[in-house]
Amino acid sequence: MPSRIATALRRWVDSGAAETLAGTGDERRIDWPRVVPFVLLHAGCLGALWVGASTIAVGVAAALFLLRMFAVTAFYHRYFSHRAFRTSRAAQFAFALLAASAVQRGPLWWASHHRHHHLHSDRPDDSHSPHVHGFLWSHLGWFLARENFAARLDLVPDLARYPELRWLDRFDVAVPALLAAALYGLGAWLEQAAPELGTSGAQLVVWGFCISTVALHHATFTINSFAHRFGARRYATRDDSRNNLWLALLTFGEGWHNNHHHFPGAARQGFYWWEVDLSYYGLRLLAALGLIWDLRCVPFAVRESRRNPPKEVRA
Repeated sequence: MPSRIATALRRWVDSGAAETLAGTGDERRIDWPRVVPFVLLHAGCLGALWVGASTIAVGVAAALFLLRMFAVTAFYHRYFSHRAFRTSRAAQFAFALLAASAVQRGPLWWASHHRHHHLHSDRPDDSHSPHVHGFLWSHLGWFLARENFAARLDLVPDLARYPELRWLDRFDVAVPALLAAALYGLGAWLEQAAPELGTSGAQLVVWGFCISTVALHHATFTINSFAHRFGARRYATRDDSRNNLWLALLTFGEGWHNNHHHFPGAARQGFYWWEVDLSYYGLRLLAALGLIWDLRCVPFAVRESRRNPPKEVRA
């Protein structure tokens, strides 16, 4: 028992300490020690009852939600998972750091499991299909399971050749911990330097880290759960992906999920001008600044192919 506890604690810091579970029969079991930090993050949101709120704290929470949502959707998803554009090694690492602060593991883990999802979407091997495994499992159970703890490195050889990305993936707790510490330090300094702002270290941790991160988690999780059950199906894909305007607004364009499964390699998931895609607009800005280039577009013939009849659109 002490050795199991030690291993669990070590995996909180070093994901490379994961044991091999293949063939043990335990693969689909929830890894309960890993649930503890997830629960504590949610419980931290209740701290708002004690630390209160301030304009600064709410503003920091909103800013971190927006920045990290862009980093996850534009880089973890469209760049690392699908290589929808090109960038420099420095920019690649910078945005990987920002995305890693969202507490959704490292870039190799994120991209490899997402590539696995596209290979097996809504079939038995899909780790988070709501049709195969149920809504709750697709929303959050799957990433707490033992079988999905390790990155699927065989699916990301293009990313695994970068030692800085491998380090970020192995020690995925480092960046979120540094963010929480920085928020506490900023809040403590503001409490002393500008007490009229009404903020503190604890308040910025609760709002800027806990509340912002939990909101970001459940927003992005909806693409696995809601976007495979609710919305319109423009394209006859082999899965049950859906387009959903409300999810697209919440997740910066990820809600155009049926579009995405029709042509995963596009940097723009809102295929038409009226389909709001905030991450794509951000990518266009980065391209104008010269930080990224070669954004892949969906070819016209592909965009217009395999369309469902207009009335066959609702779940």
